[in-house]
Amino acid sequence: MSDRVVVVVAGGEAPHADAVQAVTADAFVIAVDGGLEHARALEPDIALAVGDFDSASPETVRSAEEAGVRIERHLVEKDATDLELALNAALDLRPQRVIVLAGVGDRLDHLFSAFLLLASPQYANVELDAHIGRARVHVVHEERKLSGEPRELISLFAMHRPAEGVRTEGLAYPLDGDTLEPGSSRGVSNVFVGESATISVEQGVLLAIRPGTGT
Repeated sequence: MSDRVVVVVAGGEAPHADAVQAVTADAFVIAVDGGLEHARALEPDIALAVGDFDSASPETVRSAEEAGVRIERHLVEKDATDLELALNAALDLRPQRVIVLAGVGDRLDHLFSAFLLLASPQYANVELDAHIGRARVHVVHEERKLSGEPRELISLFAMHRPAEGVRTEGLAYPLDGDTLEPGSSRGVSNVFVGESATISVEQGVLLAIRPGTGT
């Protein structure tokens, strides 16, 4: 595994400006379908575009090709979303970290599938984060240490199966070897005590969601 950071820019609504500013100049950028338009705002050049391109204009795709972007086309009728195909392409690069930039948009089904996808075991060996609208999402396999602000909200959700042996440090409502069940609201609305927090899980996977709306 390399120390490469891959940024995946989703289609739909444009990412929040704060997310765009967080992208470093040495990142490898993958645009997802209509995300070609959004990715133009980033400092690094787009290296790859993935999707069926039903939401990207032919002019945008053609311009990207002329600029040297590699285009990976897929059929409209397929068994995976464009985001999943892009994440799989990111894994082929063996990165240390993958960051997804996306807007909230008006497709609740796409948003829900994105959360399920981020927590998929196929991405367990890479540090995976997402900026979705104003929110930040961190996938926790084993352990993550997160920087934050005192009194900042953070919610923990077990995905796909129970999350066993959950422990937290630096949060107002600590967990100490607890089990969080999928569908439970127990992990909602925890709070950073200081400027960092550590979250660990012995079995399963957690999504740590920071809504970015203050306290």
